[in-house]
Amino acid sequence: MDRPLHASAAAGQVRHPGRVLGEAGLHPKKSFGQNFLASAQIAGTIASACVRDDEVGRARVVEIGAGTGVLTLLLAARARELVAIERDRDLVPVLERELAGTGVRLLEADAMSVDFTALLGGPDPASPRILCGNLPYAITGPLLRRTVEHAADVERAVFMVQDEVAQRLAATPGTKPWGALSVFMRAAFDVRRVLRAPPGAFHPPPEVTSAVVELTPLRPPRAEETDTFRALVRGAFQARRKTLRNAWAGLAPDSASLERAAAEAGVSLRARGETLDVEAFARMAAAIPRPSS
Repeated sequence: MDRPLHASAAAGQVRHPGRVLGEAGLHPKKSFGQNFLASAQIAGTIASACVRDDEVGRARVVEIGAGTGVLTLLLAARARELVAIERDRDLVPVLERELAGTGVRLLEADAMSVDFTALLGGPDPASPRILCGNLPYAITGPLLRRTVEHAADVERAVFMVQDEVAQRLAATPGTKPWGALSVFMRAAFDVRRVLRAPPGAFHPPPEVTSAVVELTPLRPPRAEETDTFRALVRGAFQARRKTLRNAWAGLAPDSASLERAAAEAGVSLRARGETLDVEAFARMAAAIPRPSS
């Protein structure tokens, strides 16, 4: 359901989610993992990271999970075009009231299946394209993977995630947080931590600390995410204690082929996956022979 909001009433000030929900007779849904951003100060910082001062009035923004509109209202004041996605149909009429008069396009949809390319539009040097949102914790990983698929469609993505996830995204090789998600995301993006958000910044407060990350697409990317690249990365981290020789067994036609590929890529098969950077996985993916069909 796609609803452009062009009511005559002016948009109101940002209001606390508890009050907005209470007026509508609603409560946060555990089944949706709803923890609504309640800090206007943090929302303002996120809005400024999404749409920079020199982009105000020019940016095209797609927000994942509009909630009660705390961030949406601030983005609407900065963006040229804003599409706010919300899958909870009970919140749609609430958002219609909160966003009345802002020109925001409200879309009742699931962010896991919506066509981001169509919503963001084509490249335009005058209109940076931005993806943002407070990602539901239960589907953060899949939404980040979808963002990788759309790296070519955006100038940046700014997301609220669990602090643990932010640590993994910003990690470096050889550290505990470095893992498969780190490699896949860093193959396509540079990562910057914008801020940390305590539980009290949300309604209701979650049991974890959150963080905002800014993802800037690399052009060209550090690595092309081929089937071989994905298999190498997943194999390296599925059993972190295994050496790469054991973790990658079966990914080459035979052990001798694996040895030759590793030598060409400059990778030690005695090492473990967490020691490799993105470029090392890319070199190995280019060097390893494709299994014969």
